[in-house]
Amino acid sequence: MGFATNYPFIMVGRFVAGIGVGYAMMIAPVYTAEVAPATSRGFLSSFPEIFINIGILLGYVSNYFFAKLPVHIGWRFMLGVGAIPSVCLAIGVLAMPESPRWLVLQGRLGDAFKVLDKTSNTKEEAISRLNDIKRAAGIPEDMTDDVIVVPNRKSAGKGVWKDLLVRPTPAVRHILIACLGIHFAQQASGIDAVVLYSPTIFQKAGLKSKNDQLLATVAVGIVKTLFIVVGTCVVDRFGRRALLLTSMGGMFLSLTALGTSLTVIDRNPGHTLKWAIVLSVTMVMTFVATFSIGAGPVTWVYCSEIFPVRLRAQGASLGVMLNRLMSGIIGMTFLSLSKGLTIGGAFLLFAGVAAAAWVFFFTFLPETRGIPLEEMESLFGSYTANKKKNVTKEGKEVVEKH
Repeated sequence: MGFATNYPFIMVGRFVAGIGVGYAMMIAPVYTAEVAPATSRGFLSSFPEIFINIGILLGYVSNYFFAKLPVHIGWRFMLGVGAIPSVCLAIGVLAMPESPRWLVLQGRLGDAFKVLDKTSNTKEEAISRLNDIKRAAGIPEDMTDDVIVVPNRKSAGKGVWKDLLVRPTPAVRHILIACLGIHFAQQASGIDAVVLYSPTIFQKAGLKSKNDQLLATVAVGIVKTLFIVVGTCVVDRFGRRALLLTSMGGMFLSLTALGTSLTVIDRNPGHTLKWAIVLSVTMVMTFVATFSIGAGPVTWVYCSEIFPVRLRAQGASLGVMLNRLMSGIIGMTFLSLSKGLTIGGAFLLFAGVAAAAWVFFFTFLPETRGIPLEEMESLFGSYTANKKKNVTKEGKEVVEKH
């Protein structure tokens, strides 16, 4: 009764929270990519994904304890505790500087240099980054006043949607396809089905105790968070492309094994197949681990850095929109899908998506590690990643075109 009485307020709250989450998921990686130096951009741009998963993990843990309270109290704590990090974030945002690239597009060169000076290793590096941004924005290098009138107002935001969707250059079209493809693959391969329905999956796998199901779900959150930290630490060392291919390959293998073991369990009702139960639980953990070293954090890093500066916000927002749309579709259809195809069949379908995604990543996605944002567009346009080769020399990337 209490839930029914408060249902309209809960739905309004979820709607507002959804808008806030959408803003954060688009802005956080783009902002970080624009502020961070190229050498550590992948590491720093992965931070939003790390803290999102820390939040998910804390949600699992808190739900485990709140579930022991009376129902009419427990669900209120489960929802209300999420306000605490929101308040902390709102306070922290007040101390954040504006993106230097946005400042340059507004003609505020002095303010842009101050931000770059704080986020660069040397003053010379800050000057070099500022000149690169000015060049990409169409601002002559001899314009050095603190506040200027941007010569090409188009660079300040006009005609963006036309250049992005109606008449894109071959490079921009390639970038847009890459962004949408990687976001689609991240969600369509089934991660939210595992995150949202872990207790149901473990129940189907043979864990009968609700306590065991919740503990296994907490373990999923721990594994997911730990491996995202691993992926974050190596993304600037091994590169985006290598992690994405490794991640999607591991996801394909673990989804195939998970779907097979769940099918075996489903076709042997009344029998306790310990090997299949152990394999199912292990493959769920393996799936979230392989997802978290690549497809989880690298999606946000890659899509926040590949767009040209004047198209970055709108282009990244399209990727986030598709990501959230697919997340909602998977979340709302998984139970129906598992009934229609069986739960094992649903995960075998996700495995097929992962296999197709691996081929897409291998073919379409060039490596972007260490490339300045203003030079990123030169990597795209051929639709074949192998036609662009990145050669590392003393920590800097040199792009060779073939």
